[in-house]
Amino acid sequence: MTEENAKEEIILEGIAASPGVAHGAALLYLQKELDVPCYDLQEGAIDSEIERFDQAILETREQISAVRRKVADSLGEAEARIFDAHLMVLEDSALLDEVISELRTTNKNIEFCYNKIAQRYIAFFSSMEDEYLKERVADIQDVARRLLHNMIGMQKSNLGELAAHSIIVSEDITPSDTADMDRNKLLGFITDAGGQTSHAVIMARSMRIPAVVGLHDATNRIESGDELLIDGYDGIVVINPSESRLFKYGKLVSERRKLDEIYSSVISEPSETLDGTPIGLMGNVDGAQEMQQVVEMQANGVGLFRTEGLFLRHHGYPSEAAQYQEYASVVQSAGDQPVIIRTLDIGGDKTLTHDAAQEDNSFMGFRAIRFCLENLDIFKTQLRAILRASASGNVKIMYPMISGLPELQRANQVLESVKAELRSENQAFDEAIEVGAMVEIPSAAAIVDLLAQEADFLSIGTNDLIQYLMAVDRLNDRVAHLYEPAHPAVLRTLKHVIDEANRLNIPVSVCGEMAGDPIYASLLLGMGASSLSLAASMLPEVKYLIRKMKITDARALVDEVMQINDPVAVVRRLEGFRIDTIGDM
Repeated sequence: MTEENAKEEIILEGIAASPGVAHGAALLYLQKELDVPCYDLQEGAIDSEIERFDQAILETREQISAVRRKVADSLGEAEARIFDAHLMVLEDSALLDEVISELRTTNKNIEFCYNKIAQRYIAFFSSMEDEYLKERVADIQDVARRLLHNMIGMQKSNLGELAAHSIIVSEDITPSDTADMDRNKLLGFITDAGGQTSHAVIMARSMRIPAVVGLHDATNRIESGDELLIDGYDGIVVINPSESRLFKYGKLVSERRKLDEIYSSVISEPSETLDGTPIGLMGNVDGAQEMQQVVEMQANGVGLFRTEGLFLRHHGYPSEAAQYQEYASVVQSAGDQPVIIRTLDIGGDKTLTHDAAQEDNSFMGFRAIRFCLENLDIFKTQLRAILRASASGNVKIMYPMISGLPELQRANQVLESVKAELRSENQAFDEAIEVGAMVEIPSAAAIVDLLAQEADFLSIGTNDLIQYLMAVDRLNDRVAHLYEPAHPAVLRTLKHVIDEANRLNIPVSVCGEMAGDPIYASLLLGMGASSLSLAASMLPEVKYLIRKMKITDARALVDEVMQINDPVAVVRRLEGFRIDTIGDM
């Protein structure tokens, strides 16, 4: 046995960020800290420094635009829009004004002034409790590093130049780094920092590169050349994996491929249980560019069209024409199938304007329907576009973050006023368009009977509902272990909402991570959910399970699970039901 093979096997646990398994040599990628010079300017040099600054901004803009084009060509427009955010950071007027003010006040060189202001911004966002905003720090760091490289005259290294067949180990991976990655050379990556919503992770998923993040000290425990095995399904990294572990994971990868083929074989089959109960399986989308996969997976329409993606891509509030074009494109792609368009869920952590006030707790702050009802011009413009798109297909409107009946009533009043405007203009729309409310706040879950007075359907947003019920920010890796879908409080709340909706004869669907997880899908359907809305990529596996199970068995499962108080035992029973249903695969 060689010395290399004799090394001790070490297991690290992090956050599963991008699914898949990779095995190969580690390559430690520690981004070089820039040595930013500091010196006093000669008299009359201010203007030339500003000119040098402007030139560096132009050069940086060209570089970011080139990366954007590369990503658009290789991955698609949705992933490329990440770099629109970088351009916004680069050209942020408030930051640039502060840099020029610092230059005139201190008479120091421009790169020193820029770095000082940029670091102030980075420190501010890093200090915030909101994990989403913390992860936006990576965007500022990425842009600042690139701009400083250009001003100092250094070339920025990129992962496209690294050795083949490597697993990158880094403190963090910026979106630019990810864009530079050569998929033919890179096996996967792991990072000390990061969360499931970072831009780098989003791109890794699109590139189908396995990734584990949030490992905290991986860069201190791993050296370049170390043999690594990374499990992007369970968030595990193994240093110096044993032969038995490699054999186990080799079988896992082979079995996963076979399973994917089996699941895909039912795509064209009806979505119904063995005892004949039809189940709606709908796709979640952020825009028209995702409809191809929804159609290919033969989903029963779109259960959740997140419109905020359109607003973020426009860096503000798109015109009615722009919104109509996007909505109509999705509706036309769906054919006769329904498209549920959620109105703008923006504000707080998803800020569109530079002058928006920061909030201590953005997830419970001025966002979603609260924002829309205080910004009626924006809300009405969106409703006009949605209503106009309804003339060409089966469109439904859904309001997010409804906390009580007055919000729902007021939103419907605004909708009626917009309908009146369109009638006066002889604009066509579906007069019988259905309106729904998302149940994602505990207060809404408690008053389903009241919401049913103003809504045609309900959709349970499990991600936020669990987060609010458990007082756990699921994006914060320090408390993520407390985010528990199988908690009795969660299960009782879900059953209450579904039972009430069924009693009142109002359709209720479920979206969020639970809807796309096969072990929970059977439970939700057994509770009486009329449909599930999930990522299109998960649809074949969930449909396969549905076609193998009986709804009567799923209802019995619910009765059994509701008597179990331990979340771990609940998960074990749900997993057992899944295995018993689909058999030994």
